[in-house]
Amino acid sequence: MAKKSNKNKPTSTAPQKFGGPMDPSLLERFVKIMSENDVSSLDVSDGSQRVSLKRGPQQVMGTQNAPMSYAPAPVPASPVPAAALNGGAKSQADDDESALKPIKSPMVGTFYSAPSPDAKPFVQVGSTVNEETDVCVIEAMKVFNNIKAEARGTIAKVCVQNGDTVEFGTVLFLVKP
Repeated sequence: MAKKSNKNKPTSTAPQKFGGPMDPSLLERFVKIMSENDVSSLDVSDGSQRVSLKRGPQQVMGTQNAPMSYAPAPVPASPVPAAALNGGAKSQADDDESALKPIKSPMVGTFYSAPSPDAKPFVQVGSTVNEETDVCVIEAMKVFNNIKAEARGTIAKVCVQNGDTVEFGTVLFLVKP
């Protein structure tokens, strides 16, 4: 078995023309995986090599070599059909919930209400939020993504429980404007 020797031998993970420790095609694959799975940050290490990639809002992305993808558009102020939330049980509750704005999951993953198991939840019923307030974390492929409220108001209902698996578009919270 040959040991790693960087003298006189270029390796496939460190091509001489790039001049860096990471293969550009590997980085492009990471960016593609992030884009296809709506992952906002990725941290990979292999021995002494380490790469940390972060995606910001789509308006600021657009470098020449990075593939473009578009984040889900903000949900318009249209009401959520209450029948979808509680099976169409109560008409008074239907009227109350139709005026609320949903905060939906932008990805598939595991919902966590707090940044760590021993921490208090980001928000709870009665918490005031704005567009930049972190409301939860969704774990996708071992990457923890902070989810912003993208709405202004007061949390009226928490629709999922800690540790639940959520799909794209799952209503996480209802906000009273």
